[in-house]
Amino acid sequence: MTDECITRNFIALGSNGKGGNRSSIGDSTDAKGCEGNSAGVGGATAAASIPPPSINNYVARMPVERYASEYNMNHKQRGQAIIFNHEFFEIPTLRARMGTNVDAEELRKTFKRLGFDVSVHKDCKWQNIREQIEKAAALDHTDSDCLAIAILSHGEHGCIYANDVQYKLDQIWHYFTAKMCPTLAGKPKLFFIQACQGDGLDEGVMLEKGVTETDGDSSMGYKIPVHADFLFSYSTIPGYYSWRNINNGSWYMQSLIQELNSNAKKYDLLTLLTFVSQRVAIDFESNVPATPMMDRQKQIPCFTSMLTRILRFGDKPNGNKAG
Repeated sequence: MTDECITRNFIALGSNGKGGNRSSIGDSTDAKGCEGNSAGVGGATAAASIPPPSINNYVARMPVERYASEYNMNHKQRGQAIIFNHEFFEIPTLRARMGTNVDAEELRKTFKRLGFDVSVHKDCKWQNIREQIEKAAALDHTDSDCLAIAILSHGEHGCIYANDVQYKLDQIWHYFTAKMCPTLAGKPKLFFIQACQGDGLDEGVMLEKGVTETDGDSSMGYKIPVHADFLFSYSTIPGYYSWRNINNGSWYMQSLIQELNSNAKKYDLLTLLTFVSQRVAIDFESNVPATPMMDRQKQIPCFTSMLTRILRFGDKPNGNKAG
């Protein structure tokens, strides 16, 4: 059965001749009419009444060297893992998600094996979800490697369902930006979403054999975007169904759990998620012979990464230090 159906780069020289972080040549945007000009036309006129952005003084602790290739995963704690598991809904049009408890329990055990402090929340209303998120964002994550949040629910394109209403994912993840949660600045924030993103069906294509087809002191402080270091892994692509077996759980969660259990310490996370996509794409096909339109359908997960370094869930060495 279906699941959630219903600029350019530049290297600037500072005054001392070393690598700086500001260009001596003005940068411009690609938005039409946004470049200022002396004639006061285009975007310049429209922007005249908009006050200039205030200079922010947000400062957070640097968790790893500026050009480190990997995230620091050697803090005292792995971090918080929060699972929002939705089986039943107050919304009459949403059917119960049979099999989701298998996903939630197996994912809980997997996160636990990776060293996370795991909490599972069942059939939460939106207000309770927000309270749990605000509580997590208010914690001191100084001694933590990262944060993981999993949402198992019904969904539509751009929206996920709580027990009582739908909401957008950015209503959750914005609490963990570097500005809102500075003790997670520069650390991975991982979101795993098991939910439909539409009602499209992917019937697949049969493949047959024979058809082919910088310089500077890295210890210096530096600024990062407030939206850096997020990763969003989705069970399916925008516009399409996500499939779930009522006995074994969802295709995506089964595959994610198998990969994390088998290869979390072998591969970096993006490589691992590639193999999650491989498992879902190759190993699964819908079996609904009574409804031909829904039968023998396929699925492909996807992810959006704003990670800035390689992430590996290696074993923690003895004598970990915070920072």
